[in-house]
This record gives sequence, C-alpha cells and structure tokens, in this order.
Amino acid sequence: MQRLGAALLAIGIALVAAGCSGGESKPAAASPPTPASCPAAWKDGWQRLANRIHAPVYCPTSMPSPLDGKIGGDWDNGVSVDPDRSYLVSFLWHEPPSQDVHVNFRGYPGRTAVPRCIDVRTIAGRTRRRSIPCFSDPRGARRLGKLLVTVYTVNRDADQWHVLYAWRERGSLYAVSEHVAKPLTYRRVVENLDRLVEGLVRIDPRT
Repeated sequence: MQRLGAALLAIGIALVAAGCSGGESKPAAASPPTPASCPAAWKDGWQRLANRIHAPVYCPTSMPSPLDGKIGGDWDNGVSVDPDRSYLVSFLWHEPPSQDVHVNFRGYPGRTAVPRCIDVRTIAGRTRRRSIPCFSDPRGARRLGKLLVTVYTVNRDADQWHVLYAWRERGSLYAVSEHVAKPLTYRRVVENLDRLVEGLVRIDPRT
C-alpha cells in the first residue's frame, strides 16, 4: 500500500507539473485599457473653443448627474472668452428653490498665476475695494491621473461656494470647480471632481 500511495503521489505531481507548463494553462494577457476620449457629442464644442483661443482645452469624459459636457446642450450655462483668451465654460442644473449642480471650467492661456478678483466690503458705511486671489485657502496638492492639482476651498465670482481644482500645464493655468449645494454634500462634490479631473482629455487647437 505504501508503494502504491507513493506511485499515485508521483503521478499526481507529474500531472500538475505538466499542467502548469502547458500552453493552455497560462492566463490570457490583460487587454490594455482603452484611452479616454472626448465623447463624440461633446467634442465639436470643445474643439471650437480650443480653435477660438488658439490654446489647448480640457474636455470632460464624464460629468456629475444630471449634467453633460456638451457646449450648447441642455445644461449649458454660458461660454465667455476674455480679450486675454482666458475662458469660462459653465454647466448648471437648477431645481427651485435652492438645489444646484453647477460645474465651471476655466483656462488662462499663457498665464500660470492665480487670477485676481475685486473684493468689495462695506463697513460702517464705508465701501472698500481690494484685489485678492480668486482662488484661496489651498488644501494641498493631489495627483489625479496625469494632473497634479491644488484644491482650493474659498473661491470668488462664478466659483463662489465651489470647491476648485487648479493645475498648471505647459505655461497655462486651468481649473474645474463644483458648487457645494443641495442635493450634494462637500464629500460628494470632492468625489465628483476627482472622477471628472481623472477623465479629462486634452484637446489641442487646429490651425
């Protein structure tokens, strides 16, 4: 019985060894991930913007529900371009009386400094105006995909009450922000921005 058991054990080891060395037992190679691309329905609008400012822009591949990233679409809240080619692209869903999903995209071609805003305050009947950074209260840097972003939690003008992610790329400053408002919490807004920035796709201008 001992000799029989030893023989069976030897056969089993041989079969396992043969199986591990056979071609069919090798795991299939994982397919490389498909690169993100700007959705076809959104791309034309972002391409036109890049062509208009003669500088790259970043197209989203996903947006917080119910928004989409189609310039000129149902959730488009306006596109503005200043003489210095800086731009603001805004998307908004609003449900009265106070529920918003609001996302802004900004770009400052050829500039890396945080823009300045005018702060107006009236104290004891006296109005004071001062120039202050539009993005402030930085909360550190984070790596999201290929981008190293700085998180700002006190912002002004169209980004007031927003959490804003800003980054610098090839001598230009870019930013994406989202409003912290019902039905969203601060934590949910941060999750939305993480996903949005990780999926951004650079679109270069066409000459």
